[in-house]
Amino acid sequence: MKREYAEIPPSMAGMQTYGFSWMDFVSAIPSPLFIVSSYKSNGKPNACLQSWACFNGGEKGFYAILSSVNKKGHLYQTLKERGEAVLNFPSAEIYALCEKTIQNNGFDDDEIALSGLTAEPAALVDAPRIRECFLNLECRYLWEREIVAGTDHALVCLEVVNLCADEAHLNESALGRYGESGYLYNVHYPVDPESFAGRSQDWLAILQKHKSNGEY
Repeated sequence: MKREYAEIPPSMAGMQTYGFSWMDFVSAIPSPLFIVSSYKSNGKPNACLQSWACFNGGEKGFYAILSSVNKKGHLYQTLKERGEAVLNFPSAEIYALCEKTIQNNGFDDDEIALSGLTAEPAALVDAPRIRECFLNLECRYLWEREIVAGTDHALVCLEVVNLCADEAHLNESALGRYGESGYLYNVHYPVDPESFAGRSQDWLAILQKHKSNGEY
């Protein structure tokens, strides 16, 4: 049997959602997790742990759509000032270091070095790459939109102009891009709207390959 939820269920009325919709927690749709790196106006590296994104390719290029960029944060400021950034995809083994970027986020901080990560020059854009991440997408700012007028968050489109990937991750017979050593996903705490007790948190998830007919 399916249930309909057009309005917030009574069990979730007092839930702390940290600015997100209650539907985020009921649907629990995963989103890829990555660090956006750039240079602040003072030249110090900025590192923003980010999710809520999708990636689209076509005949004219490959694009990253960041669906929730805080207009008051360093990431938005650097994109507007510099117009270039790198999307860095970590595996689970360095996630603890990635989380440290949340605390090391002062304007005068080297947010990459202080978190125990290593910055290296990008090939085509004026932004640092994170060496420990297995995939780096070098990007240029294209445009932004407000999903709802007056919101503090913007939807931002970036064009991917260069892709740098660890060869062991490109080989699915080696480390690959999925499973324990591959992409990480952010999942808002999956809530049962019929019995939620009033607590929320995030999960870290991976995608496992599915075996069908003896093949993955």
